Amino acid sequence: EVQRVESGGGVVQAGGSLRLSCIASEGPFDHVFMSWVRQYPGKGLEWVAHISPSGVNIRYADSVKGRFIISRDNGKRMVYLEMTKLIAEDSGMYYCVTGGANTYDHSPQGQGTQVIVSL
Repeated sequence: EVQRVESGGGVVQAGGSLRLSCIASEGPFDHVFMSWVRQYPGKGLEWVAHISPSGVNIRYADSVKGRFIISRDNGKRMVYLEMTKLIAEDSGMYYCVTGGANTYDHSPQGQGTQVIVSL
């Protein structure tokens, strides 16, 4: 059974930073793309960033480019999302999922971590 545990969210002022972490305790990891996605209340998932198994292929949504950095540690089965210059539109529930920008799992396996950016 695939399990993901996301952490690191919280309440932060606009302009601030957060670092999200995700551990994939089960399922495929070191040979698959991993993505961060987010969801606003009442809305569908929005893809944020992906990283290839080797970490070489990285891509970001235009809305976060230049502000967010995705990384991974295959030995620890961890994926990270460093978020800086946060804006109100970054608020939402963040999930790590298997897959890339066009192939990500639309049914997150974890509980997610909540990010709230206050003005």
